[in-house]
Amino acid sequence: MRMRPTWIVAVAVALAVVGGRAVGHGAEPLRVGMELSYPPFEMTDPQGRPAGVSVELARALGRHLGRPVVIENIAFDGLIPSLKSGTVDCVISSLTATPEREKSITFSDPYLKTGLALLIASSSPVQSAADLDVAGRSVAVKQGTTGQQWAAATLKRARVLVLDSEAAAVLEVVQGRADAFIYDSMSVYRNYVRHPGKTRAALAPFREEAWAVGLRKGNDSLRRQVNEFLEAFRADGGFERLGDQFLPEQKRYFAEHAIPFYF
Repeated sequence: MRMRPTWIVAVAVALAVVGGRAVGHGAEPLRVGMELSYPPFEMTDPQGRPAGVSVELARALGRHLGRPVVIENIAFDGLIPSLKSGTVDCVISSLTATPEREKSITFSDPYLKTGLALLIASSSPVQSAADLDVAGRSVAVKQGTTGQQWAAATLKRARVLVLDSEAAAVLEVVQGRADAFIYDSMSVYRNYVRHPGKTRAALAPFREEAWAVGLRKGNDSLRRQVNEFLEAFRADGGFERLGDQFLPEQKRYFAEHAIPFYF
């Protein structure tokens, strides 16, 4: 993970109702860390309030636990440090479960399957990840992501551009300064749609991954409760509803092109 100063804005989420019982100030708040800059999963609405797939998932988890939810908006590289220090109780922020991260935190059962894909410059000869590691080619990654980890471990001849934001990495591809940007397939699709004339998308994941809820090591009780919630939420169709609400266009496109869809 990146280690730089983080900014935190606590946003209290409205009181929930669980099984007809109001969750009030007597219940301990569930502090959920996420970076609200990754639409449609983590973002803010026009009024500046938390919104998106992960926000709705956090609220549903709070209802399941009978606890009010507070969203802590934290830069992505500060999420795991904030979890370890006790600033937040869990992280729900499109966080990939990896062996490296499991050295310092624990994870719930996976709730979403994804993988690394490529946003490719239209002028680049790159067709797949197998074409990246060539002298003279440039590959953009976002700092602190599994895309950066994969590039650091795999690319020995290509130039790796490590950037602070998704937008900066996309711009490198759009302007032809990078051959490709390594990111998750849903984000690659979204950026391809925004820049169809200047980019191409290789959406079939070349490395499969899974997102999970991040938890402090030793917090076995909360981990068990989160896993129970995820199982019940999936059985009740909760993830399908989130996909229909926030990702309808992507679901259709992925189905038409035989690309596995997330939930």
